[in-house]
Amino acid sequence: MPSKRKTRSSASPAAAPPSKRASRSSASRVADSAPVKSEAEEVVAASSVVKEEAQASFTDVTDGNVSDGEGTNARFVGEPVPDEEARRRWPKRYQEKEKKQSAGPKSNRNDEDEEIQQARRHYTQAEVDGCMLYKLYDDAHVKAEEGEDNYICKIVEIFEAIDGALYFTAQWYYRAKDTVIKKLAYLIEPKRVFFSEVQDDNPLDCLVEKLNIARITLNVDLEAKKETIPPCDYYCDTQYLLPYSTFVNLPSENGESGSETSSTISSETNGIGKYEVNSQPKEAFLPEESKDPEMKLLDLYCGCGAMSTGLCLGGNLSGVNLVTRWAVDLNQHACECLKLNHPETEVRNESAENFLSLLKEWQELCSYFSLVEKKVSHEKYVNLFSEDDDDTSSNEEVNSEDDNELNEDDEIFEVSEILAVCYGDPNKKKEQGLYFKVHWKGYESALDSWEPIEGLSNCKEKIKEFVSRGFKSQILPLPGDVDVICGGPPCQGISGFNRFRNKESPLDDEKNKQLVVFMDIVQYLKPKFTLMENVVDLVKFAEGFLGRYALGRLLQMNYQARLGIMAAGAYGLPQFRLRVFLWGAAPSQKLPQFPLPTHDVIVRGVIPLEFEINTVAYNEGQKVQLQKKLLLEDAISDLPRVQNNERRDEIKYDKAAQTEFQRFIRLSKHEMLELQSRTKSSKSLLYDHRPLELNADDYQRVCRIPKKKGGCFRDLPGVRVGADNKVEWDPDVERVYLDSGKPLVPDYAMTFVNGTSSKPFARLWWDETVPTVVTRAEPHNQAILHPEQDRVLTIRENARLQGFPDFYKLCGPVKERYIQVGNAVAVPVARALGYTLGLAFEGSTSTSDDPLYKLPDKFPMIRDRVSSVSSEDDV
Repeated sequence: MPSKRKTRSSASPAAAPPSKRASRSSASRVADSAPVKSEAEEVVAASSVVKEEAQASFTDVTDGNVSDGEGTNARFVGEPVPDEEARRRWPKRYQEKEKKQSAGPKSNRNDEDEEIQQARRHYTQAEVDGCMLYKLYDDAHVKAEEGEDNYICKIVEIFEAIDGALYFTAQWYYRAKDTVIKKLAYLIEPKRVFFSEVQDDNPLDCLVEKLNIARITLNVDLEAKKETIPPCDYYCDTQYLLPYSTFVNLPSENGESGSETSSTISSETNGIGKYEVNSQPKEAFLPEESKDPEMKLLDLYCGCGAMSTGLCLGGNLSGVNLVTRWAVDLNQHACECLKLNHPETEVRNESAENFLSLLKEWQELCSYFSLVEKKVSHEKYVNLFSEDDDDTSSNEEVNSEDDNELNEDDEIFEVSEILAVCYGDPNKKKEQGLYFKVHWKGYESALDSWEPIEGLSNCKEKIKEFVSRGFKSQILPLPGDVDVICGGPPCQGISGFNRFRNKESPLDDEKNKQLVVFMDIVQYLKPKFTLMENVVDLVKFAEGFLGRYALGRLLQMNYQARLGIMAAGAYGLPQFRLRVFLWGAAPSQKLPQFPLPTHDVIVRGVIPLEFEINTVAYNEGQKVQLQKKLLLEDAISDLPRVQNNERRDEIKYDKAAQTEFQRFIRLSKHEMLELQSRTKSSKSLLYDHRPLELNADDYQRVCRIPKKKGGCFRDLPGVRVGADNKVEWDPDVERVYLDSGKPLVPDYAMTFVNGTSSKPFARLWWDETVPTVVTRAEPHNQAILHPEQDRVLTIRENARLQGFPDFYKLCGPVKERYIQVGNAVAVPVARALGYTLGLAFEGSTSTSDDPLYKLPDKFPMIRDRVSSVSSEDDV
């Protein structure tokens, strides 16, 4: 299974702040000289170096005063905290020497057992430079090196060490530039800072000045938020946690003490390590009748609907009636597929930009017709519709014949009904704007046409009827209507296949603009939750610029956020497939957790080192019991044999399910949703079990590939493999040609990856996995041949590898169906995310505030739903 190193830190935002003599540059040099490290590892290295320098800065310590030799003085003020109270509030500062030594050799201790500065006594006040009085829990600037902004902290301890040195403990605020978003800090207001769990000890004379940091409530209503910000040096409304780049609501302040048990600090993780995960399943799954009202989802860039399907399945398991109400995609075949499988969904085949423009126009129309309480500007519609009475409510009884008639070339056309609305130009004349689909009175539906609203200015009543009807049925969402927005905005500009990638300014590349559009739609609709998915290059390309941008936009909108990298195989699939997922949650909601892996998996691919702590995985060395890794045989061994030229879209199963995975994947939709969990599975048909038909030449080549593990073009006559694992022509064997006259072994196979690759015309094998399901089924440069049949994997076999239930039907030409499956989010991953989404939506007490959640055993096959289905009924 994927795992990651256990990391922790007690460092500040960029590095531990130095004393007035120390310089952070030495810490930077250490970090620079080492290999590239994650954010967590960098702060650990910096902290240790600077602390050594800080210890060396003390030149005079007497009677509670300290001087650094440059005229700076610091001293405690007032009586010390009573010994008994100090030991209760800060117990680790007063450990007995013998107890500390009993922990064993340093090499055998856990990371959390690092040396803790021992205290002689604690204080509640201190004075620096003879003029500035600091109290416990004051906010303050802390000295940074020359030319850099001072650090910002909350003073959570003031104490004298056993060697007489004077210290304060800082709990750090991060400026936006010090967080994971780095150079995208321009998205955030300069006065906004983020409170962390990270704290460390610093010489008392590092304090520079007291600050007034206002703590306010996070609010997506930016105008309302501005009114709550009092005069201050900085304001803070969010807590920043390094694991999973998490931004959440501020915890409630506890001014009583800074103890291990009552402070905002996690003594176990210290802000960097893995949190203890919650392993308790939900107390009980809610019955179907309790799942009202429904939780409405908008699926952007929906493809064939895998992401929203998985989310809804998972939400259902956690007791939430999550329903895909709206879906948008530019691909017509994908839209047809989603509508076929989700007839309840309003599916729109249009660009996301046009969809956003349509939403804005729709809100204005609803405002003009007085359908919404919160009015928005709609002057253009007041001017557009000619009327004798400006009061739209008084026109409900007015319906003159002239109001719905159009005159074109002296022929009168009467509008019978408005059928649909869109933004753009359905007539392909490049005239952007609002269009209505019109059914003409006395004409067949075949003559229905799209008309610009400007041409329907005298059809106000018909438009009003349509808008009123659409408003009531929510054919389009208004701000506040959507509970969840999910989607994977395409970012072809970061693809490794794009030779012209813009590494300096990725957002200037039109191929990456959909990320901006996705965030614009979130900002406009203000959902309770949002979930964005993308390829790992999002956090690899251009130092993770686009991933940082996505996080920055959510912060700019005042959403909570959390970023994780998940492997599909870790949730029960025979492929690895790493993807990035970004949660967003409104301040009124609980930020969803990432579900921990349920299955062991064969690791394939590289996780970006800087974002290693974002990997959704157990810590390396942590003892866990996972279900066994799934292999190709587990997923597809029960499927009927088909030929290269198979053209049927529906065939019958010819054998019983052989594995637990196969029994589950065969469940009907009702069974999978637990609507009829006690009924036996019907003898349903198998859909889309047909391959891309190979041309005659490729088919002849495939038939010559041995049916064995590792079989590929290297096994064909005329090819030999050198000591360096490169292929070369065998001079002793005459080159073989096909019936068409083309060579059996094509030249491109010999030169692929400089002759080192064994992927051309390669067979998969039963005990293997695939790196990732792809969108193209050609065998020329990838292993995609069936282990024992002379063909590529079928659409259904690929769908099985992605976790699509067998009841899910695909639409369009064969190549389009492969594309839909290859582009999809793996359904088991989406289902696991949907489960934690449902728990967050309910504010479940069975979850904690930790970033990770342990799914119930045997998830998603809980409550023995699979055992209720007789395997013999599957045939």
